Amino acid sequence: MLEAWEELREEARVLDGTHETHADMFVFPTFETMGLCARNPELDPQTRVNYLCGNSLGLMPVQTRRYVEKELEAWGARAVESHFRNEITTDWVDVDLPLVPKLARLVGAKETEVAVMGTLTMDLNSLLVGFYRPDVASGRTKILFEKGAFPSDYYALYNLARLNGLAPEETLVQLAPREGEYTLRTEDILSSLEKDGDMIALVCFSGIQYYSGQYFDIKQITAKAHEKGCVVGWDLAHAAGNVDLKLHEWDIDFAAWCSYKYLNAGPGAIGGVFVHERHTGGDDRTGRARLAGWWGNDAANRFEMLEKFRPIETALGFRQSNPSVLDVSALNSSLDVFEACGGIGKLRAKSIQLTAFLERCLHKSRFYRSIEDSNKTQDAADVHFVIITPQDPAQRGSQLSLLFKPLEKDVMMQVFQFMNQRGSICDERKPNVIRLGPTALYNTFADCVECVQLLEEGLLSYTSDNH
Repeated sequence: MLEAWEELREEARVLDGTHETHADMFVFPTFETMGLCARNPELDPQTRVNYLCGNSLGLMPVQTRRYVEKELEAWGARAVESHFRNEITTDWVDVDLPLVPKLARLVGAKETEVAVMGTLTMDLNSLLVGFYRPDVASGRTKILFEKGAFPSDYYALYNLARLNGLAPEETLVQLAPREGEYTLRTEDILSSLEKDGDMIALVCFSGIQYYSGQYFDIKQITAKAHEKGCVVGWDLAHAAGNVDLKLHEWDIDFAAWCSYKYLNAGPGAIGGVFVHERHTGGDDRTGRARLAGWWGNDAANRFEMLEKFRPIETALGFRQSNPSVLDVSALNSSLDVFEACGGIGKLRAKSIQLTAFLERCLHKSRFYRSIEDSNKTQDAADVHFVIITPQDPAQRGSQLSLLFKPLEKDVMMQVFQFMNQRGSICDERKPNVIRLGPTALYNTFADCVECVQLLEEGLLSYTSDNH
């Protein structure tokens, strides 16, 4: 086993020599700042932690502090006057507008189709209210999405049905993987749309499923749903900044995402939306009804305080309130980092290689089992893990989800805590999954080896303590 780790470390060294990393552009926690030295005085306080958790919260870009401080300087220099006479950055009434073209490039949209606004579930709820139009008379009322969706999405869709006077248990249609499988087959989604599409008003999947890490075939699912007359929206929380999206080309109706994961804009950061250009035209009588506020109104007369809503005829018309200036500055910093590092296409190419290498490292573990072998095992005491994320790089982003067995034992939490206390920061999702998220912007191939070695040690410690 030692020889295998040495081979992987050497392979990582070669790969890190050929794939650019931008780790120096980010602030890493250290053993000292994480409080790990108090548990183990032998640790070097200045050593950076092994951070494979960008799928949960991205690291802070070094320059973000400067971006935010400039807005604080503007606040101090001119206070309210900085809304219209900000000589340090951008007038605050337009503070989000410079981000629009950068965001459009990142998600594959026209500039008229994206807006910086709100937070993920708030944005999703706002769009759902505008786009879900059940027709009780024809029976087209159903909402199709995946079983095991992120709870916040489930709550939003459940209450969307209630807001429309419908019974959620009759309205929500959730597709689950086949028995013995952990991800949905695209063919099963398409088959469901073909069979029941005439009753489905809205299709709203996750772009990348938070638990399994499955990257759905957005283009094909959207096309089939439209063929059957359905409206299609996507929650792109785990996809934005992770994979190279083409939202306009794929013809989706709407999408929402957060900015604190792969977009590195900070905890609870401001989110974003996509609205296809066919839905952005018209005034308050002929355009799409929506939740509205003054920041979505025609900017030319916004401050005339008129009792007339004339929405901006772009995705900006779906905004409701003026955005947090400090939040916008943090997101702007991260978007500039993406552009400085070559854009999402270049980063996605590295991400595919990075995730594949992590997978190879995991396959070397004595505790790894294929899903097929795990399903066949008759040994109830066989401690092991399976990778429930698809093997096909086109069906996953930069996350691998490890399911620990036996399910009835507390293997996952003990291994997670072992790794965390030794400086490998990933995340757990109950009941039995650890998610590893190597991020192309700042992770290295050597990080992958280090993480899997600690995983192996954690499992060895578990088996030693429980036998």
